[in-house]
Amino acid sequence: MKVGSMVAAALLLAGCSGGAEPSVSDAWVRLAAVPERPAAGYFTLHGGAKAATLAQVAAAGVARVELHESRATANGMMAMDAVASVPVPAGGTVAFKPGGYHAMLFGVPGSVKPGATLTMTFRFGDGRAVEVPAKVVSAGEAGPE
Repeated sequence: MKVGSMVAAALLLAGCSGGAEPSVSDAWVRLAAVPERPAAGYFTLHGGAKAATLAQVAAAGVARVELHESRATANGMMAMDAVASVPVPAGGTVAFKPGGYHAMLFGVPGSVKPGATLTMTFRFGDGRAVEVPAKVVSAGEAGPE
């Protein structure tokens, strides 16, 4: 009887340990006001059953994407710093939004226009990749927040 209870408990725990993986929602890209300047990408990361790390973002046709974090300087000006990765807590969320974390998209093709969808690929530290469509908006347009 004890062995049966132990097996049942082990099966229950095994079923729980494979919980949700990290995911991404609400992705959108704001094009630059000046052609040839970088666009900005925003989205929400959702942690899975275990803590994860966002290691890289790529976008279809875009030369390169960098992760950045905005911050206020001592004199009240805004600055941004490149970050190598972003931790995603288990069960938590990390919002990439104007004034905080964001992705800078360098070399966006001229064919990418407002109203289009750009496929973004999010790579996590464990090698997992998640593809998400991102709505493209113009420089002056509010995002779909």
